[in-house]
Amino acid sequence: MSRGPARLLTVLAFVVVLLAVAGPASAHVGGGAAGSDFDGRIVSVTPELPGVTVRILQFGDELELVNDSGTEVLVPGYSDEPYLRIGPEGVWRNANSPATYLNLDRYGRAAMPEGVDPEAEPAWEQVSTQPEYVWHDHRTHWMSEGVLPPRVAADPTREHVVSEWLVPLRQGGTEAEVAGVLTWSPPPSPWAVWPVVAALVLVAVAAGLVTRTPRLLGALMAVGAAAALWHALATPEPSVIAGSHAGAVVSALMPSLAAVLCAVLGVRAALRGRGVMTGLLAVVTGWLLLVQGLPDVDVLWTANVASGGPQVLGRIAVTLLATLGVGLVIGGVAAARRFREADAPAAGTREARAPAGDARLDGRTGR
Repeated sequence: MSRGPARLLTVLAFVVVLLAVAGPASAHVGGGAAGSDFDGRIVSVTPELPGVTVRILQFGDELELVNDSGTEVLVPGYSDEPYLRIGPEGVWRNANSPATYLNLDRYGRAAMPEGVDPEAEPAWEQVSTQPEYVWHDHRTHWMSEGVLPPRVAADPTREHVVSEWLVPLRQGGTEAEVAGVLTWSPPPSPWAVWPVVAALVLVAVAAGLVTRTPRLLGALMAVGAAAALWHALATPEPSVIAGSHAGAVVSALMPSLAAVLCAVLGVRAALRGRGVMTGLLAVVTGWLLLVQGLPDVDVLWTANVASGGPQVLGRIAVTLLATLGVGLVIGGVAAARRFREADAPAAGTREARAPAGDARLDGRTGR
């Protein structure tokens, strides 16, 4: 087997391994929405509860409470009935609290079993052995699906405070309140987003279709790999029940590092003028970028971005992942085919010249 086909087979084997690794790895970082026009934040916990940490997650959709104290914390439901007990022995939930069922659906549309009564004696069921819990709380987010808050609908061009909310807590004999605010911000203008998206895709496709050398394709692979690396390192801290922040970053880094390795090989091939190999590696790199970018593509048309770094960099990274991913896949296929066809006549010409030279040599020998 000649060196050319052997190299191509090696690249294809490398492709298969990367696709097998990157797909499952990306699923480990899954979660909720990556972007939203709403955003929730906690303003205060009054009074402060020793050993108790409260966070708001998913742009205001969920609350997380970690109780490292030795005293149990009680979370009341919507009618001030006992709902959750979070303490050293784990988490207990009241089956007679309507909140147990209302919180199963973001808009409170879950069916309510017969006999559920906030005035009834609590029926405690253990739901965790750890002193930490994450639950969906309707007090912290906007409840009308597909309908904007009235003040937002009246003027959707500026930021609004949608609501100021309170969630009560009780730790032993101490009554406390978690105070927070829910805001809405206008999303980016489509006229600012889609022209950029289209331009980046077209540049990557053109790099494989019309450029004389594969170097631009290699450069775009490097840009995409840098975006993938940043996107992984800026993975936001997950909830306590989803795992550690370090684990989330490591899981996100698996397809990112695969993209970086593939891009390095692609740039090397491009600098050496190996168009076919550059095209094949561009296809793999593009696929790896899409694996990371498509789950978070909603950040392109939402105001807020879930990111462990600056939101603007998170938005740029996802834009590059999605657009260059599509463009490199298409452009890579085009480049591999175009450069292979360009190499074929040259190879045929060399083979045709060899017999002519041999004939002349034979003629001279005969004389």
